[in-house]
Amino acid sequence: MAKSDIRVCSAWEREHDRPVYTLSGRCPICGAAAENSAPAPFDPADPYGEYRRRARRRD
Repeated sequence: MAKSDIRVCSAWEREHDRPVYTLSGRCPICGAAAENSAPAPFDPADPYGEYRRRARRRD
Protein backbone atom coordinates (compact mmCIF):
# COMPACT_ATOMS: atom_id res chain seq x y z
CA MET A 1 0.00 0.00 0.00
CA ALA A 2 1.41 3.37 -0.97
CA LYS A 3 1.36 6.33 1.33
CA SER A 4 -1.14 8.18 -0.87
CA ASP A 5 -3.72 5.37 -0.62
CA ILE A 6 -4.70 6.36 2.92
CA ARG A 7 -7.25 9.17 2.92
CA VAL A 8 -8.91 11.18 5.68
CA CYS A 9 -12.43 12.64 5.83
CA SER A 10 -12.31 16.27 4.68
CA ALA A 11 -15.01 17.26 7.20
CA TRP A 12 -13.65 15.40 10.22
CA GLU A 13 -13.06 18.58 12.27
CA ARG A 14 -16.74 19.53 11.96
CA GLU A 15 -18.40 16.11 11.85
CA HIS A 16 -16.26 13.77 13.98
CA ASP A 17 -14.40 13.95 17.28
CA ARG A 18 -11.25 12.42 15.70
CA PRO A 19 -9.93 11.88 12.16
CA VAL A 20 -11.65 9.14 10.15
CA TYR A 21 -9.25 7.33 7.81
CA THR A 22 -10.35 5.33 4.78
CA LEU A 23 -9.09 3.83 1.54
CA SER A 24 -12.11 4.95 -0.48
CA GLY A 25 -12.92 8.35 -1.95
CA ARG A 26 -15.76 9.05 0.52
CA CYS A 27 -15.97 9.00 4.31
CA PRO A 28 -17.67 5.76 5.41
CA ILE A 29 -19.47 7.53 8.29
CA CYS A 30 -20.70 10.89 6.99
CA GLY A 31 -20.22 10.52 3.22
CA ALA A 32 -18.02 13.61 2.82
CA ALA A 33 -15.18 13.58 0.30
CA ALA A 34 -11.94 12.02 1.50
CA GLU A 35 -8.63 13.74 0.83
CA ASN A 36 -5.01 12.65 0.87
CA SER A 37 -3.85 12.37 4.48
CA ALA A 38 -0.14 12.80 3.78
CA PRO A 39 1.37 16.25 3.34
CA ALA A 40 3.48 16.97 0.29
CA PRO A 41 7.01 15.59 0.75
CA PHE A 42 8.57 18.90 -0.24
CA ASP A 43 7.65 22.35 -1.45
CA PRO A 44 9.12 23.13 -4.88
CA ALA A 45 9.08 26.83 -4.04
CA ASP A 46 11.10 26.31 -0.82
CA PRO A 47 13.82 28.98 -0.96
CA TYR A 48 16.12 26.99 1.40
CA GLY A 49 15.53 23.50 -0.05
CA GLU A 50 18.77 23.53 -2.04
CA TYR A 51 20.82 24.29 1.08
CA ARG A 52 18.98 21.64 3.15
CA ARG A 53 19.63 18.96 0.51
CA ARG A 54 23.27 20.00 0.21
CA ALA A 55 23.74 19.77 4.01
CA ARG A 56 22.09 16.32 4.05
CA ARG A 57 24.50 15.04 1.40
CA ARG A 58 27.52 16.15 3.45
CA ASP A 59 26.49 14.08 6.50
